[in-house]
Amino acid sequence: MKLSGAGNDFIIIDNRNRKLPEDEGELRRFIINVCRRRVSLGADGLLVVEDSDVADFRMRYFNSDGSEAETCGNGARCISRFAYLNGIAPEKMRFETVAGIYDSEIIGDRVKVRMSDPSGMRLNFPLKLSDGIHIVSFINTGVPHVVFLLDDIEEVDVVKLGRETRYHEEFAPAGTNANFVKPIDEHRMLIRTYERGVEDETLACGTGSIASAIVGAFLGHVKPPVEMHTRGGFLLKVYFEIEGENARDIYLEGDARVICSGELRREAWDY
Repeated sequence: MKLSGAGNDFIIIDNRNRKLPEDEGELRRFIINVCRRRVSLGADGLLVVEDSDVADFRMRYFNSDGSEAETCGNGARCISRFAYLNGIAPEKMRFETVAGIYDSEIIGDRVKVRMSDPSGMRLNFPLKLSDGIHIVSFINTGVPHVVFLLDDIEEVDVVKLGRETRYHEEFAPAGTNANFVKPIDEHRMLIRTYERGVEDETLACGTGSIASAIVGAFLGHVKPPVEMHTRGGFLLKVYFEIEGENARDIYLEGDARVICSGELRREAWDY
């Protein structure tokens, strides 16, 4: 199936029968080729369902460049709906990720997922880029994120500044995602994201929305729950509790729409 969560689109494959290539190089080539837009099905990334000994299933997430990431917020919502529609898991489910065990609930065509607690938060520190020094914040919400709080996100060059931030020595060797956000009021923010692994601006990013909402709350701009208005025009709702210097009980809610279902022909990746 192909699903879209707030504009983040994913190819999802049930690999409990281990049909995907086991060789790392072959698997990477397969992912890169099927995720290429215009010449194959195209997607921001590929999600894989595998068997789990501790949950309903195991989720693996691969970026469109073939690299495997620890997790993906919108991907977690989409794979939840995929698992429910295909009888792999019930409406309320648990699944395994590299970042930990997630709880998820299907609500019509929307999905609410409990994510792992964030770590490594650093607020308001200087970051030197080609156009000058920016005051940014950092937090890991399963994957690393830098947050730029701006007065205007329409004029910012997301790809240029995002790529510089992604490869900045400050965040080496893993790199980071970069989010450019603007508070609207105490419960709403606008967001644009440059995603590591996609190496471009995407229409939405679940873990980036969580990172931005939490950073915005700690800096006094918003209060939970926070509605994140994504570039794709969809809303992601982020729930969390603040206890002292930590955020906990993180939930991400939004749409998870089925775009198509069927089978991939060999020509989709063998070219």
